[in-house]
Amino acid sequence: MNLVDFSSSSLSLLPAVLALGLAIVTRRVLLSLGLGIFSGALLLNDFSVSGTASYLGNLIKGLFISDGSINSWNMSIVVFLLLLGAITALLTLSGGTRAFAEWAQSRVKSKRGAKLLAAFLGVFIFVDDYFNSLAVGAISRPVTDRFHVSRAKLAYILDSTAAPMCVIMPASSWGAYIITVIGGILVSHGVTEYSPLSAFAHMIPMNFYAIFALLMVFAVAWFQMDVGPMRRFEYQASTGSRLGDEESGHEPLDDELGIEESEKGRVSDLVVPIIVLIVATMSWMVYSGAQALEADGKAFSVLGAFENTDVGMSLLYGGAMGLLSALITVAKQGLPVSDIATTTWIGAKSMFGAILILFFAWSIGTVIGDMATGKFLSTLIQGNLPVQLLPVLLFLLSAAMAFSTGTSWGTFGIMLPIAGDLAGATDIALMLPMLSAVLAGAVFGDHCSPISDTTILSSTGARCGHIDHVATQLPYALAGALVAAIAYLVLGFTDSLSISLMAGMCAFVVVCALFGWMSRRPGKLA
Repeated sequence: MNLVDFSSSSLSLLPAVLALGLAIVTRRVLLSLGLGIFSGALLLNDFSVSGTASYLGNLIKGLFISDGSINSWNMSIVVFLLLLGAITALLTLSGGTRAFAEWAQSRVKSKRGAKLLAAFLGVFIFVDDYFNSLAVGAISRPVTDRFHVSRAKLAYILDSTAAPMCVIMPASSWGAYIITVIGGILVSHGVTEYSPLSAFAHMIPMNFYAIFALLMVFAVAWFQMDVGPMRRFEYQASTGSRLGDEESGHEPLDDELGIEESEKGRVSDLVVPIIVLIVATMSWMVYSGAQALEADGKAFSVLGAFENTDVGMSLLYGGAMGLLSALITVAKQGLPVSDIATTTWIGAKSMFGAILILFFAWSIGTVIGDMATGKFLSTLIQGNLPVQLLPVLLFLLSAAMAFSTGTSWGTFGIMLPIAGDLAGATDIALMLPMLSAVLAGAVFGDHCSPISDTTILSSTGARCGHIDHVATQLPYALAGALVAAIAYLVLGFTDSLSISLMAGMCAFVVVCALFGWMSRRPGKLA
């Protein structure tokens, strides 16, 4: 199929801009994504009806079938979501979530403690951002609900601890992917001073957005900094009302499932299945990575295993083991088989809405890739630019690309080689700062994008309205980006990591003080 080339045309932005704009204005995610997909299909096929229909048919088919076989990545994520929905429902049926909430209430003494619990869990479960958002959401939600923390606040905590942690941890699916890309860039430019792993380690303190986004989460949790739309959601939660989904124009994701909790539930009924889920997922990641290394004739190493692991199958295997553990938990209580089966179905069915949004997000990602949106955006930085401005400009351009395309990994794949080429052509000493700026910008743009799959899964994990999550997270993400941009400016002009971190920290304190003042000032809350 011959598609129209938009790599040098601003029209390549149209499907992304249309989908993003409509999603924000109408708050109807599926309609907005659908119109973005359809407009892109029309443009790519020069408004040919038959060509557009064929393109859309192949697009839908590609969600399920790839290269003549099942699309294992998409299907493994979908099945994992269904498994996690079933696990969550079974944990409710077992009484484990109620028991854990009561246990936590006796130890977590405040609303602040509930938020900090979610934040610390988000930091410690860093293997994969999908797994982080969904698993931490399942664990934290009973506790945050009990202390009247809004689901929007929980979604923000999940989203802002998932990707920022994964992007700075080498032993994660993100870290393994990034290290592999960096290794190729270093070789192509003849950089022998660093190994790929040591280069990644040196880049961690230069990933300013990830660092300050994590610090912002803990500052928000500790100092109760509720700004923008988050104030209203937190006020409603504190008064015991709903989260405002009734006003959003879409069906809420936090509907009660109508599951009657067992009176026999214990804390272990929640904790054991979650631990099994985590251990099984990580074990399969190492095992599948080791199998790949052996097939390539390479020696085993933990980092090598994570670089070559099959994340989708690992999530699927971990989810299956977690479900089995949850089934054993309710079976041991002697609960009726009919109740167990019904609850399992209810839990899986609760994920249908999120899965549908995810399908649309994957589809528009393909359309945006075919429109060459990323390539067009990358051309915007070509020309005569001061070398000192390159880190901050790469940060902003990567953010724009990730926001428009809804994928940080896709942005990595396009922008990291461009950053490497720019550093090689200007100042090789700026190689690591510029690569770090790309990583930071991609995570920031991904955080703000309504069409990002990680953003969708964070709202799913918290059972929060998707657009509500996007709107409430935006002020905090923008604040973190402002601090990061200042740090990259200073880094570009001083070439000093310590000075740039100091400048960023000063800006961070100012932002926190401003947020604290905004949180305390009187205003309309309901």
